[in-house]
Amino acid sequence: MKKLSLFLVLLVGAVVILAACGGGSPKEDPTTDDAAGSGSTEQDALAKIQEEGKLIVGTEGTYPPFTFHDESGKLTGFDVEIAQEVGKRLGVEVEFLETQWDAMFAGLDAGRFDMVANQVGINDERKASYEFSDPYITSNAVLVVGKDNNEIKSFEDLEGKVSAQSLTSNYAETAKSFGAELEGVEGFNQAIELLNSGRVDATVNDNLTVLDFLKQRPDAKIKVVDEADAAAQSGLLFKKGSGALVEEVNKALAEMIEDGTYDKISDKWFGENVLE
Repeated sequence: MKKLSLFLVLLVGAVVILAACGGGSPKEDPTTDDAAGSGSTEQDALAKIQEEGKLIVGTEGTYPPFTFHDESGKLTGFDVEIAQEVGKRLGVEVEFLETQWDAMFAGLDAGRFDMVANQVGINDERKASYEFSDPYITSNAVLVVGKDNNEIKSFEDLEGKVSAQSLTSNYAETAKSFGAELEGVEGFNQAIELLNSGRVDATVNDNLTVLDFLKQRPDAKIKVVDEADAAAQSGLLFKKGSGALVEEVNKALAEMIEDGTYDKISDKWFGENVLE
């Protein structure tokens, strides 16, 4: 009888303990599931910009005629005006943060910029890690050498030669694909300096940039010896998950093309439409 009583006491105690530990439905943690995901949707990039009234744009500021400083020190260029017009149509102020080419992608990853405007070539590797706007530039890669260089006449002649390139650019990949050794530079101007000093044999770059350089400096001791057959397209660059922002930017670009604003900006800097 005592054993039975003891058993009942132990059983009741166990039930009380279990009830205390598991009683009631567990409260939902507001930081889990849908609540947690709500802070990381693709709407956030656009919502943040609209709330702050500011679009932060990463750019080099050393890459004429796309992004550079004029004689007064003002940041200007084709990409700068395109980004400013996009911001205007989004109803926000545009703020530019300047950085070296190879640091722009890391800056975007770290959230320093909302968008990059710097003639970034669209390719599959970048599309796997970032989002692009619709193309707004079409151009070709050209091979540039010193004016007295008679050894390099085509891309095939880059085998074993040293080419000055921004290491994460499409043009670096082009030079590398033809067997060139790469000398890293911060931008086009530095590449030309190395070329003129004889420290490198060549550089591969955008035909529009080279033409603008030669227009500004007709006595420069460089020449174009070859041009790639396939045209490349560039787009405005965004962090993954910026879908809503990209959609609005694409609408702005389409409106600019439709109402003639794009033609006006393009003609100012290149004398022609550089998208067609």
